[in-house]
Amino acid sequence: MTRVRARGEEIRQFILDQVEAHPADIAKLAAAKFGISRQAIGKHLQKLTAEGCLKDTGQTRSRTYQLAPLSEWQKSFEISPAPEESLVWTNDVRPALGALPDNVMNIWNTVFTEMFNNAVEHSGGNRIAVNLRRTAATTEMDVYDNGIGIFAKIRAAFDLPDEHHAVLELAKGKLTTDPRNHSGEGIFFCSRMVDFFVIASGEVFFSHQYGQAEDYILELNRRGKPGTLVSMTLSNHSSRTARQIYDQFTSGDDFGFNMTVVPVTLARYGSDSLISRSQAKRVLARVDQFKVAVFDFRGVESIGQAFADELFRVFPRQHPEVEVQVINARPEVASMIARAKSESTA
Repeated sequence: MTRVRARGEEIRQFILDQVEAHPADIAKLAAAKFGISRQAIGKHLQKLTAEGCLKDTGQTRSRTYQLAPLSEWQKSFEISPAPEESLVWTNDVRPALGALPDNVMNIWNTVFTEMFNNAVEHSGGNRIAVNLRRTAATTEMDVYDNGIGIFAKIRAAFDLPDEHHAVLELAKGKLTTDPRNHSGEGIFFCSRMVDFFVIASGEVFFSHQYGQAEDYILELNRRGKPGTLVSMTLSNHSSRTARQIYDQFTSGDDFGFNMTVVPVTLARYGSDSLISRSQAKRVLARVDQFKVAVFDFRGVESIGQAFADELFRVFPRQHPEVEVQVINARPEVASMIARAKSESTA
C-alpha cells in the first residue's frame, strides 16, 4: 500500500510539474511516462482538480488543465521613509509564502530582500508593490517600483549608447551604480537562483531561465511607462540551494565572485553581425574585473576578423591575468577564434 501511495504521489507531482507546458496533452504525456492507461491518469487529474490544485476547461478530448492559484497576495510599500527589507520579509512576505522547504524559503529570502533593497535605494521612485501567486507547483513573485527604470539608470550612470548595452553589462555581473555601498552581485546571482527571472523596464525585456546558458532581450511596447518590474518564478519543490549558485561562479581559493559568463549574442542589435572592434570592446567592458571570463557564443553564427582579434589577441595580451574561455562556438566561429589566437603567438 505504501508503494502504491508513493507512486500515486510521484504521478501527481509529475502532472503538476508538466501541466503548464502541456495543458492539452498532459494525460497522454503522463501515461507514456509511467506506462499506465490514460484512464488511470484521468483519476489523478480528477483528484488534483477536486483538491483545487488544477483547473480544467472544455469537455472530454478538448479538455485542458492548468495550475490553479492556491493563494494570491499583494501589498504596496512607500519608499519614504525607507522600509527595511528584512522586516518586510519577516512581517509580510514570508508569512504570505506559507510552508515551503528550507532551501526554497532561503532562496526566496535572498532574492526578495535583494530586489526590494535595490528598489528602495536605486529606483528613485516613491512606491514598491509586491505580488505573490502560489500554485501547487510553483510560486511567482513580482517586485515593481515606479522609479526611473533600471536600464535607463545604468545607461546614464555608465554613459552607454542605449539600454541594450545596459542589459549586456548587467548580465556580466559586478555592475552597480553605487560601488561604495553595493558589490553589484545581487541581480546576477538572483537571476540564477530562481527558475525564471525577468526584468521589464522602459522598452526592454530581459530574462534568464535556470539551466539555460543564454539570456534574452526583447523589445517591449512600453513607451512612457515608468519603473521596473522584476518577476521571479521558483518551483516549490526545488532541490537547489543558494550556496550552489554562489559556488558556480567562484574559482580558486578566495571564494570571491571572480568568474563571469558573457553572453556574446547580447552585443548584437537586431540582425547585426559581430564584426567590429567597437562591438568587441562592448563585450570586453569590465571583464578585467574577473579572474575567469567565459565567452558564450550560443546563437552567434559568425564573427569578423577584427572582432575576434580584439577578444582573443589584444585583450589577452593586455590582461594576461584573466583566463579566457570559450563555450558553444560553432565551427565558423571557432575557426576565426583559432586564427586570432595563432596571431597572438606569431
